[in-house]
Amino acid sequence: MTQEMPGMANDAVSRPLAPSHPLAMARWLWVVATMIAGIVVIGGITRLTESGVSITEWKPVAGILPPLSGAAWQAEFDAYRQTPQFIQINGPAGMTLTTYKAIFFWEWLHRLLARSVGMAFALPLLWFWAKRQIPSGYKLRLVVLLVLGGLQGVVGWWMVVSGISHDVKVSHLRLATHLLLALTTFAAIVWTAFDLRGNARGEPKARLTGWGVLAIGALFIQLGLGALVAGLRAGHVANDWPLMMGHFLPDGIDWSQGAGHALLYDPFLLHFIHRWWAWVVVAALVVLSRKVRGPARPASIAIHSAFGTQVILGIATVMSGVTIWVAVLHQLVGALLLGSTIWGAHALGRQR
Repeated sequence: MTQEMPGMANDAVSRPLAPSHPLAMARWLWVVATMIAGIVVIGGITRLTESGVSITEWKPVAGILPPLSGAAWQAEFDAYRQTPQFIQINGPAGMTLTTYKAIFFWEWLHRLLARSVGMAFALPLLWFWAKRQIPSGYKLRLVVLLVLGGLQGVVGWWMVVSGISHDVKVSHLRLATHLLLALTTFAAIVWTAFDLRGNARGEPKARLTGWGVLAIGALFIQLGLGALVAGLRAGHVANDWPLMMGHFLPDGIDWSQGAGHALLYDPFLLHFIHRWWAWVVVAALVVLSRKVRGPARPASIAIHSAFGTQVILGIATVMSGVTIWVAVLHQLVGALLLGSTIWGAHALGRQR
């Protein structure tokens, strides 16, 4: 019989078989969150270039590759030519196969990045899981995040279908659902990454406080309003600021079908509310920033910098007539502002 070295049995008992790696997981989630911010940007370009319905089929696997032959390109173009968008707008405008390829590119890139985000989340998750390196209490949360990512693809196709068969553009309500689901996933990933970083330092999970809920809720309303404005092309109804068409409350609001209908469908009213709700968001974020500026001063600075930049970009988007690059920056900084707000709310929750 072989003899064990002194202390070998005790070491085997005391040494963890699969130590968790919360800091490595936090860094992984930062990468995924950055990718989601990138796909939000590409989604904005897709919307602004009217590219969303250029691909009329959802092929999760085969759709990874673009058309590789002249015949394949012609088949895609022929399918697009059956859509209301082509029949009513791009066809009469003289769209050719060459110009079609430009809008196809943005929608294809958007879908490719969505697949990449899914792989960037799922594969490392499987690795950490197989190696039993996920800290206690995080498995269910990570599975929920994975499900949210899969649901995002389904909602994205549900949105596109509305523009293929019903209208010259995708439904603005479905567009808002698609964007808000992406930003919800982004926010949850950022919060989880902060929790995992705290876990690596031996800190407890942060909890969501009342002020955190208020600030995040106000910001989500604003992001939803922005999505409705984008979907209805309501940014084009006025290019002056702070007035709209020379008035505080713009002419042209249609109240005939009730206030509820106007709130969801009237571009003048939605543009007006989006402008002025921004200041409610600013007030909530200023309070949140002041509450965390001591022990979490970088979060406070990030929030102030992000909302200041966002306000300037929002005004510039309107006054430039919705110039694409300005509007895209406005959407990107919106995502960064959400990330900064989650940072501040998490810091406040850790203090409590």
